[in-house]
Amino acid sequence: MGQYTLPAEAKASAEALVRWAKENEVVELDVRFVDIRGIPQHVSRPMSMVSADDFEQGFGFDGSSIKGFQSINASDMLLIADLNTAYIDPFYAHKTLAIKCDIIDPITRESYPNDPRAVARRAEAYLKETGIADVAYFGPELEFFVFSGVSFDYAPHKSSHEVDMPEAFWNSSKMQAGYTNRVKEGYFPLPPSDTIKDLRAEMVQTMMAIGIPIEVHHHEVAAAGQCEIDMRFDSLLNMADKMLDYKYVVKNVARKYGMVATFMPKPIFGDNGSGMHVHQSLWKGGQPLFGGNEYAGLSPLALQYIAGVLKHAKALLAITNPTTNSYRRLVPGYEAPVNLVYSARNRSAAIRIPMYSSSPKAKRVETRFPDPLANPYLCLSALLMAGLDGIKKDMKAPKPVEVDLYEGKVKTETTPPDLGQALRALEADHKFLLEGGVFTKEYLEGYIEFKQKEDADAVAMRPHPYEFRLYFDA
Repeated sequence: MGQYTLPAEAKASAEALVRWAKENEVVELDVRFVDIRGIPQHVSRPMSMVSADDFEQGFGFDGSSIKGFQSINASDMLLIADLNTAYIDPFYAHKTLAIKCDIIDPITRESYPNDPRAVARRAEAYLKETGIADVAYFGPELEFFVFSGVSFDYAPHKSSHEVDMPEAFWNSSKMQAGYTNRVKEGYFPLPPSDTIKDLRAEMVQTMMAIGIPIEVHHHEVAAAGQCEIDMRFDSLLNMADKMLDYKYVVKNVARKYGMVATFMPKPIFGDNGSGMHVHQSLWKGGQPLFGGNEYAGLSPLALQYIAGVLKHAKALLAITNPTTNSYRRLVPGYEAPVNLVYSARNRSAAIRIPMYSSSPKAKRVETRFPDPLANPYLCLSALLMAGLDGIKKDMKAPKPVEVDLYEGKVKTETTPPDLGQALRALEADHKFLLEGGVFTKEYLEGYIEFKQKEDADAVAMRPHPYEFRLYFDA
């Protein structure tokens, strides 16, 4: 048990939780949920004012003030705490119990369809209903940048952004800069070139202290403070919860060190962007279903799963890569997984089959195009639904591609070039997401409208600084 985790008996009931909190001098309760973007929201209460009945009745909030939620004429919503998610927040000055919540309607007491966490719950339930498997395991690899400083500004008459990191290649001309990393040469250097090993180590220790098992961490390829910390795999809902906590820890530890962390896929031009490779496997009755005697040691079922993900990939990207910045990373001809094919070991393919082990328990598929700005509940659920569609419809996976696709000698289907086209793909191909009521048509329509207006259109209608270089004196 980690330093900030609770014993199982404390999470057995609302009464037990309140009793444990008071016995352990917890001062505040922090209830949390996520909006349509996957950004956490919270509200705090003095623990002295919280009773077990409050957990049963729920905590009220204004749904009309949350992006992508309710209209103002139906704004009242309730948060129902998931006791299993409780831990002591490691960053607050006062001892605070943090807990994730599901959202329900205060009148019907039914689950709120637009709650991203509810989507993940329905995806897990649907998996069991199909009889194909009883658990889907996910292992996302979130990459991120840590900068020593950042500034950005936008106004009708000006725009600018700037990031800095002492170890970055652009600081090599400064006196006493010393050990800067060259472009695309940030992978695995020892200190002093890796200047943030201790920072990552504290992130890892904090994650483990709140109950997130970590397997490995390292500097990533991009020169200016790019990092990766890998969690041990877990089931869909549990992993989505952990992804929220992962990002929360990364940002707050960076802040503690006087630095800033970002999960933007492409904050720097000309160097590697940040992805989120997602490892997936299905199990039933405690037995793995993806190991077999087919290509790369996979089972026929695993190949059907791959076929489903590839068939729906363009639509999936509207959810797995949900920002305009996502497509600055996914550019053909560069080291990005834009080619909609699969392969063993080949990192230029959209789907890779890791070959580190021949054990059936280790067999999994790795979808490489998602990025860490995806709403984790929607992202993992959508990937699962695409894979299950491939299995249910007995889809045939195309032939694997073994060549280096970055060389451009083999032409393949590629990811959409921008968010707008990904949203149009989702608009045209979303029936697989509606199965089992996991996503609803209304939710997807609202999602597409929101992302088009708030992201795609908002960026497209504003002049870009580089356009002045290209066109001002033309």
